[in-house]
Amino acid sequence: MTDLVRLAGALIFVLALIGLVAWLMRRFGPNIRLGRPGRLGLVESIALDSRRRLVLIRRDGVEHLLMVGGAGGDLVIEAGINAAAPPDLRAPVAGQRGRAEPSFAAHLPGEEA
Repeated sequence: MTDLVRLAGALIFVLALIGLVAWLMRRFGPNIRLGRPGRLGLVESIALDSRRRLVLIRRDGVEHLLMVGGAGGDLVIEAGINAAAPPDLRAPVAGQRGRAEPSFAAHLPGEEA
């Protein structure tokens, strides 16, 4: 009888540990870093459709915009974005007419701007 009680106690203890680890992973995510912060991080991600996704990553203080999951492979949309000074998207630049770069649609495979 004592063996059965010990077995039940051990099972409850192991299940509680699994629950604690699952709660910690959900709470803090899989990117728990012990010690110094890492050089690479995910800043933002957004789904374009069922296959493609835009991902903004930061590496050593520089951000890179990538499109991943397309049929033509992964694509670097913009590299070397200064992470310290994000652009102000609310106010247009005075005197600026049109776009300096091609539209986003020009970067998509099979799409023409």
